[in-house]
Amino acid sequence: MMPTASPTLNDVRMMYHEASSNDNVCKSLVEILKPYNEKNNPVLSGYRAGATMMMAKYVFSPFTKISYFRKGRDMLQRAVNADDQNIELRFLRFAVQTNLPFFLGYKDHIDADKIFILKGLSSLQDPVLKANIGTFMKGSDYVSDNEKINLL
Repeated sequence: MMPTASPTLNDVRMMYHEASSNDNVCKSLVEILKPYNEKNNPVLSGYRAGATMMMAKYVFSPFTKISYFRKGRDMLQRAVNADDQNIELRFLRFAVQTNLPFFLGYKDHIDADKIFILKGLSSLQDPVLKANIGTFMKGSDYVSDNEKINLL
């Protein structure tokens, strides 16, 4: 079997967005990103972590749900620790933490990540990523109206 080419970051971003409403895409994304970890590609590892946590939506067993969540949470934390100045990783963690049920208790980086994102967004070079993050932040209940005014 021939090795498959590395996925492009834009393809991964599109799949990640689609994975939130399609279990087959979510499973595919986890599989495609298996070769990546915080050492060889922190950003792709971050997406793998997010997709792993997303898998909890698609299983019935509470034990399996918690297992996916914990595995993904730990992977995401390792990815952010490996490249903590990466706005895309900090955004992934912000998006995950602001969308998880409160009882999971994974809310401890929301404020720091929000501040980091709001400070760094204007200097982001990738126009698509910049627009996507800006749109998400404008729609977030965790971003004040005053902070939203200052977004792009």
